[in-house]
Amino acid sequence: MSLSARRVTLPAITPIVLQKRVIKVYSEDETSRALEVPSDITARDVCQLLILKNHYIDDHSWTLFEHLPHIGLERTIEDHELVIEVLSNWGMEEENKLYFRKNYAKYEFFKNPMYFFPEHMVSFATEINGEISPTQILQMFLSSSTYPEIHGFLHAKEQGKKSWKKIYFLLRRSGLYFSTKGTSKEPRRLQFFSEFGNSDIYVSLAGKKKHGAPTNYGFCFKPNKAGGPRDLKMLCAEEEQSRTCWVTAIRLLKYGMQLYQNYMHPYQGRSGCSSQSVSPMRSISENSLVAMDFSGQKSRVIENPTEALSVAVEEGLAWRKKGCLRLGTHGSPTASSQSSATNMAIHRSQPWFHHKISREEAQRLIIQQGLVDGVFLVRDSQSNPKTFVLSMSHGQKIKHFQIIPVEDDGETFHTLDDGHTRFTDLIQLVEFYQLNKGVLPCKLKHYCARIAL
Repeated sequence: MSLSARRVTLPAITPIVLQKRVIKVYSEDETSRALEVPSDITARDVCQLLILKNHYIDDHSWTLFEHLPHIGLERTIEDHELVIEVLSNWGMEEENKLYFRKNYAKYEFFKNPMYFFPEHMVSFATEINGEISPTQILQMFLSSSTYPEIHGFLHAKEQGKKSWKKIYFLLRRSGLYFSTKGTSKEPRRLQFFSEFGNSDIYVSLAGKKKHGAPTNYGFCFKPNKAGGPRDLKMLCAEEEQSRTCWVTAIRLLKYGMQLYQNYMHPYQGRSGCSSQSVSPMRSISENSLVAMDFSGQKSRVIENPTEALSVAVEEGLAWRKKGCLRLGTHGSPTASSQSSATNMAIHRSQPWFHHKISREEAQRLIIQQGLVDGVFLVRDSQSNPKTFVLSMSHGQKIKHFQIIPVEDDGETFHTLDDGHTRFTDLIQLVEFYQLNKGVLPCKLKHYCARIAL
């Protein structure tokens, strides 16, 4: 019996080569950056690339937005979404854009659900015993078995018409419905309005102007595939909190646990920008920096926290004084260059200062970057040229506080509380209210800034 070797030919394994495309991303000041990216890149990966290229600190609030100027709509592209898929839904002649900016409210509903689900807008499909907390409502959205119902009146644009009609709506896991008779929830009275599996939810940027909406708090369903304005299902809420509740609930029902995973694991990308290859910049700096004293012949580590804080304050004051000298006329450190007038000039280089923008523009910027407690900016007052205004977000609303100049012994100070607390310049004022609530409804937490790419 003879044994013969048999030759087996294995099929060749063809490596999968991902096609690359060039995308253009814009910032709020309309500067842009072109990126060559693989076809499976996610929105989070694009943000990570721009963070690294521009040396920004990653606080997980950087977001990619889809902007549709021809119909005045915009939406947050979820971190896990494939950017090339989003672009593939754009029409050839549409001048759509990708924007890169902060969105502090992207996952705020996981941190403070009480702001997002007002009691009067939430009910339950089955009988619930006892009171339900906002956190439990959030857990129900992420569950596959139970869900809360969001309900309330909305203005709906009638299909093919310019008119709007106020109707009672009900949001369920299967889609959005409206009642044909008042606030009735009887099945025979409910009519299907839209599902969200094959649609995306957009916020309207100029609903009154472009679509004749009754308020500025519009949103709409738009099919994933390219479609004209007739395919849009336009809605309009009475106030910002109501719109936020509807949009948040639809996001949660559409993506469910995926949103929670995005929030908990921001570095799990598809194209190499994972936690293994990129570490959070902020945590590196916080863990590696220590307070040092270089004033003697030998440097030493300052271990006493009180002494470290004192040194930090002294260095801050020294930096401010140098800044004032640099801003002096003709570069000569004269007495006039150290005057309170020059002191006030150093705020103009701060990212939170927005010069002579209007109240409406300030509100637009804050809404764009998220109605989270403590989002703020400082601007010149339009009604009084000698004063400034602190605009900030609290409780899903934007509030404005006038910063008034007061004189004392020939020096000018600035105050928010009629002179009880005084500051030599705006930087000192902002730093104080970042650490202390004072007369404000909350501390200043996130500055609203325009960035360049």
